[in-house]
Amino acid sequence: MRFYEESSEARAKRACAKLSEESFQKTASNAADTRPGLAVIGVGMMGREHLSVAHLLGRTVLRGVYDQSVESLEAADELLVKLSGEAPHHYSALEDVFADPTVDVVIISTPNYTHWAVVQVALKSEKALLVEKPMATRLEDAFAIVKAVSNRKALFRLGMQYRFKAQYVDLFREVKALASLGVVKTISMAEYRPPFLEKVEQWNKFNRYSGGTLVEKCCHYFDLINQMAEAAPISVYASGGQAVNFLEFEYAGSASDIDDHAFVVINYSNGVRASFTLNMFTEELYEEMVVVGEKGKAVASECSTFKRDEPSTGALQVEVSGHSHYHSRDVTYPELIEQSGHSGATFFAQESFLNLLEGRNTEQGADSATVMQGLWAMIVASAAQASIQRNALVDIEQFLLEHGSSSLALADLAATAE
Repeated sequence: MRFYEESSEARAKRACAKLSEESFQKTASNAADTRPGLAVIGVGMMGREHLSVAHLLGRTVLRGVYDQSVESLEAADELLVKLSGEAPHHYSALEDVFADPTVDVVIISTPNYTHWAVVQVALKSEKALLVEKPMATRLEDAFAIVKAVSNRKALFRLGMQYRFKAQYVDLFREVKALASLGVVKTISMAEYRPPFLEKVEQWNKFNRYSGGTLVEKCCHYFDLINQMAEAAPISVYASGGQAVNFLEFEYAGSASDIDDHAFVVINYSNGVRASFTLNMFTEELYEEMVVVGEKGKAVASECSTFKRDEPSTGALQVEVSGHSHYHSRDVTYPELIEQSGHSGATFFAQESFLNLLEGRNTEQGADSATVMQGLWAMIVASAAQASIQRNALVDIEQFLLEHGSSSLALADLAATAE
């Protein structure tokens, strides 16, 4: 079942009904617990979001966490004590997580540049893995991950949770399930937001650790654009740079080189044309996806803030003559879910992953991002970063060849990696 076949409203009603059940209890860890055992590797901001969502969902039992940062572990302890009354077990080594027979599911949310190294250890086990985006910072490492998970029986998915944001669920539903726009012709996506937040050792301020802004931050958006276009990207052109953010910033003797704005144009093999706009030096956060088809236009948008304790708001407008939602309507998830992280998207992304784990592939939007979907999002993002550096159009087939692959080779991989 695709992520958009269940509307955001139906999804929210179902989730809230479950969360309100008297029998729904967040039980503590014990030997008799039959829920899947969960471990989280990397408990920085994103890892703690997954811990919060796991507690709210109540479908796993936390067996422990692993992180090399004392500060992150302390923050995770504080969060879990607040949520459940007890601090989590700390694994002393990465290998110990995968040696623990009580762990069935592992969420990997370490810094981007460590993903491939962690995954190599993880793949020695047969535990189900959810790896946060992007899957890697270098295409060569991403290709290696795809090859490594080929023919693997255990579940492997990527944390591309933006597809579960309410406004995008409903936009895709209108376009794909209901065909409200007819044949899609153009896609335009944009994000305006404040600068990158604080991270452990400031890794997100440097291209060599993050893979570049368009890989680190924007692979979510390229995943959405790719899924909407439903075709292979054939060329990418981008212009961008570092205009305002971190111009004087240094860490450990290195100056920040992270881009803070970009414009990207993507051409697809089916004639769909797409654009992406990024600006990371605004006061508040605003993002939108505009899809235009032969029958009309649809706009999905979100407003949010990092400055105040206020919920985000999602909206959808379907500008098609006679449509019941011709004027914009609020589609925001209920507060309990919305506040769990990424406007509620992480809640449903983790739910989707667990549905797949339990074999419920046809239920409730069980459509977590596959390794190939994550790879293609990264290919577009990496090509856009290369285009900025070269100041030239990047042909995707030639770009793949430069990195030791090809569309034919990826098609062969897709046959075994999904």
